[in-house]
Amino acid sequence: MDLKVSNGPSPGDERTTSLLLLGFLQSCPHSCFQRELEALGHELPGHLFHDDELQTDGNRCSHFPLAAEAETDSERQEEAVREVARQLAQIGDRLEGSIRPGMVAGLASHFSVRSLSEEDRRQCLAAALEQLMQTCPPDMDHEKTQLLLTMLLAKKIADHSPALLRDVFHTTVTFINQNLLAS
Repeated sequence: MDLKVSNGPSPGDERTTSLLLLGFLQSCPHSCFQRELEALGHELPGHLFHDDELQTDGNRCSHFPLAAEAETDSERQEEAVREVARQLAQIGDRLEGSIRPGMVAGLASHFSVRSLSEEDRRQCLAAALEQLMQTCPPDMDHEKTQLLLTMLLAKKIADHSPALLRDVFHTTVTFINQNLLAS
């Protein structure tokens, strides 16, 4: 597998990848981790959820005119990323059966080991991804399939062990940025 390496993600890349993975996971309504996912969404930096914030006096938070224009662009971009995430989740539904329960249980077991480094977790994810890529038809777009399978693995691990969602989420975002979206 020819993964690309970069000097690390920019804050914008990390935010976009977080939004993509969050949207993908939110598009899986019958998952066991919805409560954990909601909590995670509110913890992520950059307000990935646009709750019109109430001020202590009960009024909506006001914004400067220039900030409102930038926010509109940001909202459009977020909606586009969410739409891509929904489409990927639909495609993922068809590929989900290719992920064996034993593989998921093994990954969940690795992610449960607190002493395992972030790099070791990414390596476990990379090894599982490499195995899955060997089962995919060769006519599928390689990069898109890697992205989709990586997000599917995150979903399956979190479904298997909802308490691991936060760790799996952050490892997956870092893995995608460092290995799949590197330029």
